[in-house]
Amino acid sequence: MSTEERPVYLRLRDIIAEAILDGTYGDGDSLPSVRSLAAEYGANPLTVAKAYQTFQDEGLVVVRRGVGMFVAPGAADALRRAERDSFVREEWPRIVTRMKRLGLDPAEMLGEIPA
Repeated sequence: MSTEERPVYLRLRDIIAEAILDGTYGDGDSLPSVRSLAAEYGANPLTVAKAYQTFQDEGLVVVRRGVGMFVAPGAADALRRAERDSFVREEWPRIVTRMKRLGLDPAEMLGEIPA
């Protein structure tokens, strides 16, 4: 499924997850409010709330009533583990298959990647 075909709340979730993974939001940091994120991305506030709810369900954000949402301790590590698992399970096999189809040796290609 291409990025554009994914539901908006999952695309917003990806944006927030990337910000946590790249350190824009660290453990304990406040996340943008539902309204401000909705305004920034031109999304419905209910859609943003649904994206945030996925993080809550996974224990990656902590909600403080009347104060806001905060990145839970260890959220970046948990997201990184989940991303790695997903990559190895779903993306890597497709990449290897395509490389073989194109006559590319995965081991040789990995040797060409700068450190």
